[in-house]
Amino acid sequence: MARPTFNELEAFRAVATKRSFRQAADGMGVSRSALSHTIIGLEKTLGIRLLNRTTRSVAPTEAGQRLLELLEPALRELDAALDQLAPDRGAPSGTLRINANKAAAKWLLSHVVPQFLTQYPDVELDLVSEGRLIDIVRDGFDAGVRLADAIPKDMIAVPLGGPARFVAVAAPGYLAGRQPPATPEDLRHHTCIRQRLPSGKRYFWEFSRNDEEISIDVLGPLSLDDNSLMVQAAVNGLGIAYVPESVASSELHSGQLVTVLIDWCPPIPGLALYYPGYRHVPSALRALIDAIKQHRHSTKA
Repeated sequence: MARPTFNELEAFRAVATKRSFRQAADGMGVSRSALSHTIIGLEKTLGIRLLNRTTRSVAPTEAGQRLLELLEPALRELDAALDQLAPDRGAPSGTLRINANKAAAKWLLSHVVPQFLTQYPDVELDLVSEGRLIDIVRDGFDAGVRLADAIPKDMIAVPLGGPARFVAVAAPGYLAGRQPPATPEDLRHHTCIRQRLPSGKRYFWEFSRNDEEISIDVLGPLSLDDNSLMVQAAVNGLGIAYVPESVASSELHSGQLVTVLIDWCPPIPGLALYYPGYRHVPSALRALIDAIKQHRHSTKA
């Protein structure tokens, strides 16, 4: 039997991991048609179908899933071996894949990415922003960025900045003539702007004061899946929103919004980059970690 090429195996891994020819092609810098022909050639070489394709989705067959599980460790070891040559090349290079939510991606783009890409021009940063929590190892990412509280315990975390805080906010016009909530339970008597998580579930607002913790499923006719839109809805007087304080900072400063239940909204650990400690850390990721630490130290100085 003819032996598949390295490019064919990499192409298969990209499509099977992303479950999308378009995303895999974009990541590899090739056309969708070229990638499709590569996969067809690989299946012909092996004499077995590796992917089930429909007009809307692509997923590994049972044989394709077995191949993917066997390939991943081998290709990771090869990537690690090639990365060991980075000191000889003089600087990190290659693709660095980071998964982050939108707020984390904005933070990186504002504080770290411009200088990082200038300093390391041979690094290609693939920054994917999405709200759902994923398995970064299974989905082929080098690292992720999330609120520290949401990071799996078996990962190494590198804080990005200081603590964060979620706050309940409302427009003065909405509160006019209404009794502001004194406890989280009082929110049941108010119109709230509900949040739908990427999983499709509604987010239960979480409050704490001293040793008391309350999680409440608020009521309201409007549900949104973006913090910025929730802030805008609150500015428009549509109800109380519960959002990261940083997202509503300009509206709070201008007086378009005010906080309620502020004593029930303590700071929490902020954003952190995380990665598995049991794998080789690529030189590009080490460089990004150093850039994050340098920014954090410079802001403290």
